[in-house]
Amino acid sequence: MKKIFSKIEKEQIADLPRILFSGRVEVIVSQKNAEQAVKFLLKQPLLGFDTETRPSFKKGLLYKVSLLQVCSGDVCFLFRLNRIDLPDCLVKLLSDKKIKKIGLSWHDDLHGLLARRQFQPGTFIDLQDIAAKMGIEDMSLQKLYANILGGKIAKGQQLSNWEADSLTEAQMQYAATDAWACIQLYNEMMRLQKEGFELTQNEEMKE
Repeated sequence: MKKIFSKIEKEQIADLPRILFSGRVEVIVSQKNAEQAVKFLLKQPLLGFDTETRPSFKKGLLYKVSLLQVCSGDVCFLFRLNRIDLPDCLVKLLSDKKIKKIGLSWHDDLHGLLARRQFQPGTFIDLQDIAAKMGIEDMSLQKLYANILGGKIAKGQQLSNWEADSLTEAQMQYAATDAWACIQLYNEMMRLQKEGFELTQNEEMKE
């Protein structure tokens, strides 16, 4: 039976192997390409979602959501919302009730997206809700992935400029990995809840 820890320390994550999304990444900067991407995504049964926002280092200055990343498992689309905003096709995807859309702290992401355009959210599943039911206390994406799947998600690009003229390779890999990791976590958490797991204290992990 697999052991899951209620809490995991940052020092323990540092020694884990780094994980990166290895599938295809497509950056979407036009409405036409967005429509094509959404047409593909609407055919998928399960999608990983995340967003990125340009950080502000000036008091009182806040930016709108810059990027929406959506992963099907083997391909991740990075919709540059600072270029295309929220076109009708993305609203259709976000409002869809049939496809399971997996995110983490998704209420915050939705709040940012709704600030760009109002829509009725469809079926979204928040990994933090599942983690809480499993007795897990540390709920960041990095700590959940380390605890449940034994890999390290690097967060070095989190505070980079998501509204730069062109995204760097590091930014694209970071954004795609976060959305992809949501799918991996959801599938494993569902398996653990079905097949059983042992929740242990952090002290056991340190031994």
